[in-house]
Formats: sequence, C-alpha cells, structure tokens
Amino acid sequence: MTIQCDLAIIGGGIAGYTAAIKAAQAGKKVIVVEREKLGGTCLHKGCIPSKALLRSAEVYATMRKADTYGIHVAEGAISLDFPKVQRRKENTVEGLYKGLQYLMRKHNITVMQGSGRVIGPSIFSPKSGSVAVELPDGEMETIVPTNLIIATGSRPRSLPGLEPKQGEIMSSDEALTMDELPESILIVGGGVIGVEWASMLIDFGVEVTLIEAASRLLPGEDAEASAELAKQLRRRGVRILTGIQLKLDTYTYNDGQASITADTADGPVILNAERLLVSVGRQANVEEIGLENTDVRVEKGVIRVNGYFQTNEPHIYAIGDVNGGLQLAHAAAHEGIVAVDHMLGGKEQAPDHSRVPRAIYSKPELASIGLTEDEARKQGHDIKVGKVPFQAIGKAHVLGETDGFAKVIADAKTNDVLGVHLIGPHATDLLSEASLAMLLNATPWEVGQVIHPHPTLSEVLGEAMLAVHGNSLAF
Repeated sequence: MTIQCDLAIIGGGIAGYTAAIKAAQAGKKVIVVEREKLGGTCLHKGCIPSKALLRSAEVYATMRKADTYGIHVAEGAISLDFPKVQRRKENTVEGLYKGLQYLMRKHNITVMQGSGRVIGPSIFSPKSGSVAVELPDGEMETIVPTNLIIATGSRPRSLPGLEPKQGEIMSSDEALTMDELPESILIVGGGVIGVEWASMLIDFGVEVTLIEAASRLLPGEDAEASAELAKQLRRRGVRILTGIQLKLDTYTYNDGQASITADTADGPVILNAERLLVSVGRQANVEEIGLENTDVRVEKGVIRVNGYFQTNEPHIYAIGDVNGGLQLAHAAAHEGIVAVDHMLGGKEQAPDHSRVPRAIYSKPELASIGLTEDEARKQGHDIKVGKVPFQAIGKAHVLGETDGFAKVIADAKTNDVLGVHLIGPHATDLLSEASLAMLLNATPWEVGQVIHPHPTLSEVLGEAMLAVHGNSLAF
C-alpha cells in the first residue's frame, strides 16, 4: 500500500512529535513512523523517568533529615520501597504518554508503529525520500512524502568490554529498570547523566564512586560551578575520582563484585562495586534507516545539516540527536520547529548554541546558558563578573538549602550578558529569566531593575545582575 502525505517523520521522540504538531497546525498531512513508543528516549528512557526517580530520592533524603525542620520521625519508621518508586515512575511516564497520544489524535497526525527506511527514487517518486515501513506483523507500507524529517535520536555509547550485561553493567537505559538497588555502584563518566545518577543513588543510600577521565566533573560547564557541585557531592558521600583512565581489559566480575583497574596520577588503583553504570555519552542512530539510498551525508557518525537542518537533499531534514547538535530535549524540539518553519517558507535559523539553556537535575541543581568564564576569556572578551551566593537569599534559608550561587558574565565594553550560571535550589526553574534576558539583549543593569518578589529564590539572579557593576544589595 502506498500513502502520500506532505511530511513524513522517522522517529517519534520530542524532535519528531514537535515537528509533527507544528506542521499539522499549518494544515499539513503528517505521518510519524516510530518503531517503539511515541515519545522516544526523553519520555520513556531519559528526561521524564530519570527525573521521577530523582524526585523520589529527594523526598527520601529529605525525610531522613526531617528533624532539621522540627519534624520527629520514630527511629526505623522511614523505609524505601523501591518497587513502588519504580511504579510511580512508570505511572508518570504512562500519564504523559497518553497525553501525547491525545495530541496526535487532536491534530489528525497518523502514527505508524514500525521500522522506517528511506528508499531511493521509484515509480511513485522521482527523488529519494520515500519511506518503506515494516509493520509489527511483517507487512510493508510505503509512504511518499513531499518532505521528510529524520529524527531517529541516539542511544547510550558503550566502552569495549563494558557493554551492558545483566546483573553487572548498565547504561542509563538499564539503570532505569532496576528491580532493586545495589549496595554499591561505580559510575563511569562524570558528565550530565553520570552526575545525576550519582546524586540520585547517594540519596537512595547506595555507596557511589564517580569517575571522570577529564580533570573535573562536567568539563563543559563553568569551572566554578563544576567545583561547587563536586564539593557538595563529596559532602553527601560520593567518592569522586577525576583524571582517571580505565584499563578496560582488567574488568572482572566475581562473587557479586565488579572490579576494574584504573590509572591515576598516583598510580594504578583497583575499583570495586556491585554494579557498573557506564555513562560516556550517546551516539546517533544513523544505521539501518536507508541513508545509503540517498545523498544525505554522514560525518563522524552524525548527519550533516545546515542552519535550517536540511541535509544535502533539500527536501530531507535531520533534527535532534541524530544531527550531532546539542543533546538536549528542548533543543531537539526547537530544531523541529525551525525545520518545519523552513519547509513552510520561513527563514528562522537555529539559534547559536550559546543561547540554548542547559539543565542538570542533580542535588544541587546546575543550570546555565551562554559562555563559561573560560570560554568568554578565550574568545577575547574583556569581562565583568557578578556573583551572589544563595546564602544571601532569604528563601534559601527558609528551604534550608543555602549552598551554591548565581554567576553572571558580561562584556565590559558592550555590557552584553555573555553567560549565566546557577547552582543551587531550583536552579533549573530559575534559568528561564536569564534565557529571556539574552534573547532580548537585556543588559545586567536592566535585568537588575526587575522587581523580584520577596522572599523568592528568583532574587538571586537579580542580585547577581546588579553585582556585575558592584551594586548588589544582598551581598
């Protein structure tokens, strides 16, 4: 059977379904092909389930220190029901999944479950971009679209010899489905995923060792924020080792214990834990989707695109993790909007990566946008820095979470905001004001004139903006 449409999308994750809705709102006939579940990694294996687990860990940790807030809990009264934690996570995902299915119906978007593969020119279309879909029952369908979007996402990257193995080694995908918590875990990789899992598991009472090959955690983030996060994780009991090179051929698993040797500045050390979690980045899903039948170029494992997310074939676009950009759900969604806007004749291009906010949901949370202090200096900016600790903010004391700070980096000549970095309570929720300020090219002085309600955590950003010129009233 052959079906014609205005837009076909291979991949129903946040990039794909956002693009689908955008196109459907413009009156286009849209078909989304998804081999697993609509919602993709973010909904089913990433953003949502991991944050649901982080919330349970946060509540458990807070209950264990309830006495700090004047609430006495009888000894032994607090216990962790991890299967129930997992059920809550699954219910959260399922509720959002049903909501997403409703949106597809509302916008008359056809969702086909099956494996999509791009095919070359045929009797149905003189150009490549048609999609052959293998349905679950083995039947085949062919979609002939005017435009095609590839939004096949990414998967966890593994290390040779440390591929996922039942009961021993996990990627973040397997970690989300654990039946029970291990007593100890070694997390390989101190990036966003590794840091979030370390924060979660230490709150659940797991003994955590976190290792990173670079000289510090989160090497892409501001050095001061990275150092503050490492300090607070260590204070909570996480063992952090940086500058580590694993000797992969030394890995063994005996009597319920994983063991591996690592080279450090002080010589080789043997690392032991009940389980390993490997979080060393993700790789694009470019295989087995028929790209060899097109002129689409794959370079360094990702699809090459222009500023509108077009490939070498102008009617084929690639959005989200598959094009090697920022591996962030909100960035992928925005790429879908830009791509469809361009199909419809618009000229909006992808924003500079420095204008895309970044969020890390550890405890404390870390959120940032724009350049780090090191990046700003390397780019030749003469900078001014404003920094205010949460210790100076009344609401932080009310919450009992006064660690961390807000940091604003501005150009001393132009007064442009170059970067904003927050580490502390609800940092991810506070960042949007900085994102709006950068979109509107607001100066630190202008943002500092905004009247922030008191007492709120939002005051920390206003004070940090004022601090750029030495005018903070709180610090």
